[in-house]
Amino acid sequence: MIKTTNLCKSFRTEEVETLALNKVSLHVRENEFVAIMGPSGCGKSTLLNILGLLDRPTSGSYVFAGHEVAKFTESQRTRIRKGNLGFVFQSFNLIDTLTVFENVELPLLYLKVPKSERKDRVMEALGRMKIGHRAKHFPQQLSGGQQQRVAIARAVIPNPKLILADEPTGNLDSKNGNEVMNLLTELYQEGATILMVTHSDHDAQFAHRIVNLFDGQIVTESVNREMTTRE
Repeated sequence: MIKTTNLCKSFRTEEVETLALNKVSLHVRENEFVAIMGPSGCGKSTLLNILGLLDRPTSGSYVFAGHEVAKFTESQRTRIRKGNLGFVFQSFNLIDTLTVFENVELPLLYLKVPKSERKDRVMEALGRMKIGHRAKHFPQQLSGGQQQRVAIARAVIPNPKLILADEPTGNLDSKNGNEVMNLLTELYQEGATILMVTHSDHDAQFAHRIVNLFDGQIVTESVNREMTTRE
């Protein structure tokens, strides 16, 4: 699903150039759960933004689902993102002025799904995340754990090929964090491909493979034997 070759990303100011990613080559197969780890500033979020087509690399190749997308324009990247990519963020990124139902419905509006189908799909997604009883509430009326459930429902409702999760438990206590990781595990076991950035060794143990970044480079990759045994 994902193949990057010598991916580089640099940021320039008038006085200095910072190399955030340095020749990153990464393969992610369909129906794989990969955790990307490393210290702050190592390039994790930069890599996730490029893989999620929110940014472009300075150089190198990025093939997503068979398409070379590294040099795509913003409009081309937007077209690929629709329906193919689902995002789960640490800060939830829900729209405060929309209800839970409306937040989850939003990707289907962009995809021009008919109204009758939208309602069924939204309620199904909310029920799956055990948050259906909050459909008419607004995000600020929910706990952090409930908001993240809504965010996951929004991410998965278009049936994306890839789910990108950026520190999905970072703002949650351990109980709610475990619930979110169990939800991501269920999605993976049902066939989803998940790429997760995390600082948490605990959360990384839910992944099938762990990739460690340091100074913008992949320094180690390992298969999670415990996860493989559980499967």
